[in-house]
Amino acid sequence: MSLRARIAAPEEGGAGREDGHLVAVYRAKLLEEIDLAEMSSLAAAERRIRLERVLGHIISREGPVLSTTERSQLIRRVVDEALGLGVLEPLLADASITEIMVNGPDSIFVERAGRVEQLPLRFASNEQLMQTIERIVSTVNRRVDESNPMVDARLPTGERVNVIIPPLALTGPTLTIRRFPRAYTLPELIGLGSLDEQMLMLLAAFVRARFNVIVSGGTGSGKTTLLNALSGLVPSHERIITIEDSAELQLQQEHVIRLESRPPNVEGKGQITIRDLVRNSLRMRPDRIIVGEVRGGETLDMLQAMSTGHDGSLATVHSNSAEDALMRLQTLGSMSEVQIPFEALKDQINSAVDVVVQLTRHADGSRKVTEIALLVSHGREQFRIVPVTRFVPRPTGPDRVVHGHFEHLPLPRSVAEKLYVANEPLPPAFGVAEAIDVLNTRQAIG
Repeated sequence: MSLRARIAAPEEGGAGREDGHLVAVYRAKLLEEIDLAEMSSLAAAERRIRLERVLGHIISREGPVLSTTERSQLIRRVVDEALGLGVLEPLLADASITEIMVNGPDSIFVERAGRVEQLPLRFASNEQLMQTIERIVSTVNRRVDESNPMVDARLPTGERVNVIIPPLALTGPTLTIRRFPRAYTLPELIGLGSLDEQMLMLLAAFVRARFNVIVSGGTGSGKTTLLNALSGLVPSHERIITIEDSAELQLQQEHVIRLESRPPNVEGKGQITIRDLVRNSLRMRPDRIIVGEVRGGETLDMLQAMSTGHDGSLATVHSNSAEDALMRLQTLGSMSEVQIPFEALKDQINSAVDVVVQLTRHADGSRKVTEIALLVSHGREQFRIVPVTRFVPRPTGPDRVVHGHFEHLPLPRSVAEKLYVANEPLPPAFGVAEAIDVLNTRQAIG
């Protein structure tokens, strides 16, 4: 969209008809005053500063008489409408907001500190919301209309965006923006109560000893955050390939290759799937492969990579328990076009997966590692897992905050020996079981 078209677009502010009219009037006056050729040559930040300065002169010259606060708000709204995303612009500037959810023009929710709240903001109309959506998706060369009513994309600034419009969305155009997560370290996650020091030591030993780790959890439970923190434990000299639908991982090592899938274009061509990238990564001599999330046939390729020389790889999967994670891996693996017997997938999973780290998002918005479990089954036998850490919650009090403690259990001797061979110390809180405790071993039906 040209600069003139963006400023002249017939949008209104979201605070009411009178305010919207005022914004529209001053946007038109701004268009008359500026030199579009000059503006087009400026960087985005300089363009905003220039527009604010010109608009300030117009208001001083022609009125209306406004307080300092009202004047600043009017200038910001006019420039936001002209160059930014209007009502959403201050929300994107608020670092405390992790998710923005627009459920039609009259309903805007945000997530702060794990809690969802509705804001007293609105778009003036469906048309204004659609213009904002079109402006967002155009930055990634996508379009949204009745023939293409759903868009899932990543903005150049890192936010994940999902759009769905009528007739699929009955409440009006729906927009969800998930902010790019900050890269937390494991010590920071301890401070947030997601795990404790003994668990950090154990997970660090697993990663350095090249255990294959699956991070499991529901939506918004912190899987990507934990995966990013765990990846920081990989030695810096190793070649790491990350594969994601929307690139979120922020690895600090020097030898990292980041791959991102690509959706089909408007003609339905050019799609590059996670599976395509996993297969290609095997030809790139990786030391470790990190898959942001497995959700289809690429699961089989990932399992085969884990069990054939790419130890120490990591991936996430959507599931509600460690047992469910293994069953989901089996189901996803069967979605491959390779005709492999369902029972044979047990063999693949038993030989590939060493550790399942289960995350849970609690009612108070906190995210915790609720279980670390080891897969100890072999061949095609039923999945057998041994929990070595679990979160034990206490009854919720009047403050509705989830309290509890982490319980640490003995490690199977075979796992302790593998850590010993890798010269990784066993954390003091974990003992070594003489044999696998039948009472402490859970079976998942496979």
